[in-house]
Amino acid sequence: MNYESSYESIRLRRGKLVKNKKSILRKLFFSCLYLSTFTFGGGYVIVTLMKKKFVDDYHWIDENEMLDLVAIAQSSPGPIAVNGAIVIGYKLAGILGAVTAILGTIIPPFLIISVISVGYHSFSDSYFISQILEGMQAGVGAVIASVVYEMGVGIAQEKDKISLLIMAGAFAASCVYKINVVYIIIVCGMIGVIRTFLSKKGGEK
Repeated sequence: MNYESSYESIRLRRGKLVKNKKSILRKLFFSCLYLSTFTFGGGYVIVTLMKKKFVDDYHWIDENEMLDLVAIAQSSPGPIAVNGAIVIGYKLAGILGAVTAILGTIIPPFLIISVISVGYHSFSDSYFISQILEGMQAGVGAVIASVVYEMGVGIAQEKDKISLLIMAGAFAASCVYKINVVYIIIVCGMIGVIRTFLSKKGGEK
């Protein structure tokens, strides 16, 4: 009897896990589909909206993890929107989650660009379209600035002086000295490796 009840309990737990995973995959797909459909302004905008959806609304990922995932997406080759979807999907549901997030992210732009390419010459010189795009650019800037502020405040509140110096140095290198972002990412990554190595070495002592 004990074996039967144990087996039944395991079976029920597995069933709940499968059902929960399906629910996550469904929400993940439709969230990425929605965000990708209504995101204008490039990969950084969709990453900020992913933060709002997966951190603030669903609470699937905490803010520090989101910062790590954005860093991985930014430093990896390829579009940041797709990279962001891959790392978030993998974090939530493994390989299947990554594939689900990729599909949800790439389907809308693929279809929209296909339709636009057919009638591009009809509206490429339209004053009305150009004004719409200019308005979108202003909105995009506001969205990026808002999320940069929110995530930057989180780092500042930790009062980690080295992290604050890295953030300020990266900002100055990019905006003041116009250094290529690739070099900034590489240097920041190397600093992170050195910090990790030194902290582990100090912990062993």
